[in-house]
Amino acid sequence: MITIEKINNLNKSDFLVIFGNVFEKSEWIAEKVFDLKPFKDSKDIFSKIINVYENSEKKIILKILNHHPELVVEKKLTTNSESEQKNAKLNECTNEEYNEFKKLNIEYKRKFDFPFIIAVKGKNRAEILISFRERIKNSLDKEFVEAKNQVKKIASFRLEEILK
Repeated sequence: MITIEKINNLNKSDFLVIFGNVFEKSEWIAEKVFDLKPFKDSKDIFSKIINVYENSEKKIILKILNHHPELVVEKKLTTNSESEQKNAKLNECTNEEYNEFKKLNIEYKRKFDFPFIIAVKGKNRAEILISFRERIKNSLDKEFVEAKNQVKKIASFRLEEILK
């Protein structure tokens, strides 16, 4: 566990090592939040990080969405994404599941212009595939909102791990 006192005393480089990938490959969010120190408590840092994301322009959110990997087929994953997908056992797909994920990834990206994003923590492959099959039917506006919310969930899980 890292205390708020320790967080407030971190230099920028160390802060970015800890918080830089809360939002996938979007270290700039942690850089902005670093400048908002000192933090009162873990809720304060949590809300500041989420607020930077929530208040970003749509085109910036789209860039963040596109930093997320495709499920199952992506080879170069951040440590966070690799661990999250492994915990959901996405690395143990049957050939049929793998092929379906691959097909859905292509269709989804073609339709929405960003990858399918879901907070996989606490979910299994079957639940993720069901959600994938359903969400691919959404309109662009509805799915953009859902993907944005899923990114926020992923970031929240990552922050909880850091701040626990």
